[in-house]
Amino acid sequence: MLDYLAQALTPLNVLFALGGVAAGTVIGSIPGLTATMAVAVLVPITFAMDPASALILLGAIYTGAIYGGAYAAILLNTPGTPSAIATTFDGYPMAKRGDGDLAVSIACLSSLIGGLVGAAALLLLAPPLARAALAFGPVEYFWLAVFGLSLISALSTGNVIKGLIGASFGLLLATIGISETSAQVRFTFGSNTLLGGIEIVSALIGLYCIPVLMDLVATSDRHLSKPEATRGFRLPEAVSALMRNKVNVIRSSVIGTLVGALPGAGGSIAGLVAYSEARRSGKGAERYGEGNPGGIVATESANNATVGGGFIPTLVLGIPGTPPDAVILGALLVQGVRTGPALFADGSSIVYTFVFGLFLATLLMLPVGLLIGRFAYGAIVQAPKMALVPVVAFMTVIGAFAIRNSLSDVGIMIVLGVIGWTVQRRGFDVSPIVLGLILGSIAEKGFVQGWTIGDAMGNVWGQFFGRPLAQVIIVLAILSAAYPAFPWARRLIAQRRDPGPATAPPPRAGETAPPRARLADALALSVFGAVAIVVIVQARGLNADAAVFPRTVAWAMLAFVALAAIRLVVLKRAARPAPARGRARTAIVPVAMLGAVALIPAVGFLVGGVALALVLMAAAYHRDGEGGRAIVSVAGVVAVVIGVTLAFRELLAVPLPGGTLF
Repeated sequence: MLDYLAQALTPLNVLFALGGVAAGTVIGSIPGLTATMAVAVLVPITFAMDPASALILLGAIYTGAIYGGAYAAILLNTPGTPSAIATTFDGYPMAKRGDGDLAVSIACLSSLIGGLVGAAALLLLAPPLARAALAFGPVEYFWLAVFGLSLISALSTGNVIKGLIGASFGLLLATIGISETSAQVRFTFGSNTLLGGIEIVSALIGLYCIPVLMDLVATSDRHLSKPEATRGFRLPEAVSALMRNKVNVIRSSVIGTLVGALPGAGGSIAGLVAYSEARRSGKGAERYGEGNPGGIVATESANNATVGGGFIPTLVLGIPGTPPDAVILGALLVQGVRTGPALFADGSSIVYTFVFGLFLATLLMLPVGLLIGRFAYGAIVQAPKMALVPVVAFMTVIGAFAIRNSLSDVGIMIVLGVIGWTVQRRGFDVSPIVLGLILGSIAEKGFVQGWTIGDAMGNVWGQFFGRPLAQVIIVLAILSAAYPAFPWARRLIAQRRDPGPATAPPPRAGETAPPRARLADALALSVFGAVAIVVIVQARGLNADAAVFPRTVAWAMLAFVALAAIRLVVLKRAARPAPARGRARTAIVPVAMLGAVALIPAVGFLVGGVALALVLMAAAYHRDGEGGRAIVSVAGVVAVVIGVTLAFRELLAVPLPGGTLF
């Protein structure tokens, strides 16, 4: 082992690990550039390298990209990578109250611990964990998705029924396109654009980031408050937060390792499951979802632990644990390295050198992550809105395009962003929609395959509820979903035991909503109900495998809509109407972005991007303190657009449209 450690610590491998972590962190911090893309783009440079060094470089890029997604999640409320979804739940509230620098440091330390736990599992427990992963069948994957969906009860802002409607809507979005279980086209309404389905990363960017941009241009208020004094990395506070969450970080790292070892699960599910468990068992003054550091600790330690966990089935079984692992597996096959149980004996030099290199890359993530995180925080806090809005908007457009080289994905991203902004005004949170969209594919495949197996065995109920591993996951999902009601139940019991003085209960917010607000809520519920009815009607023309899951979800969605309508009529509660101030500016954001998408085929990506940036600068311009910097901001934004466009085209080899006119 000392020989393998010495091979991993050669100057060249240390340089590969350092450069890989830095490159991965930067790429992962850009919305749309996932860890898979970061690894795939840089795979060709490894073909001429030694296999162990190539693995170290790719593993370092993967590690850095998973952590880098936390920056945008914390500072912009936009997951840089899908695995950072749950980081937004508490990271962005911390940033809004002025603790964004602390949140970034907590994310870095949590990622470090999670990465070390995952690498240790790869070093010590790879073969037994790989065999355990094979015990997961379709039913267990289905219940694992349900476990992730149990977060809805905590993410629904005061209305669980609306959260269930949103999750159902997300599940239905995931069924658009070609069915993975029967290869039948469904819910495309004749559009070739929807044949490939809704691309998850671009949908995440739209649902999370576009509403933030629309709200940013409405007023002259700063995006994030400037700290009163320079506070550095705030490492002592971050270490203190981790010590308070020591059980949380270890539990979440183990969850991330185990979920990462499941082929196809990935960091997004690991982060959601870890967050769910942290919220279920968490204690403290700060509630989860409102800026509790424990939420960042859970998510970031879990999703970084999936790096080491995902390599377990990849190297031991030759089955990729996550999409980046599939790319790395392909790179190894090109070099003639054959994965499988014999690799740990016959190719021990490659495997163990790589594992120690993964430890090295994880340790290097601490200084690299803190430095880049400090720069990102300072840049976003200091940037005026007229510079921040167009740069972020352009990054979302080029990031969404780069995933599948499709302007249609950019258009879908913008439309989903408008939908997200609209439903938020009616009391629907976008997080349940995102959960449904991400978990929909796994839930459907597990549900349909489990149903088919159970039907063939003549015991569908036994197939879904009789397997011991499935029963454990079901119990955890029930506890996670019911946990938010526990404090309410304890308060009710305490009041019955000790009623106290007879006083009138305080009035509840939204108890007597104005008729206009109730009408708006009724209209929103009608739209969701119409969507469910359309799915049910369309499902009649599909075969059984393609229709069973969306039809079941649609009927459930109709039931939730009916319950919400009854609640609206009986209790007369509705979401408060949003202020009309800045509404005209708000509409400029999606209109300008859609206009740029329509313009790009004619004028090219660069000219279209510059035009988009200038329009959004005008929309985000407020005279309050920004007049003297307007010219400097325009020059800086145009330079960023040009630089990013050239970097994507030349360095990342993204085929950006050149345009017919230019």
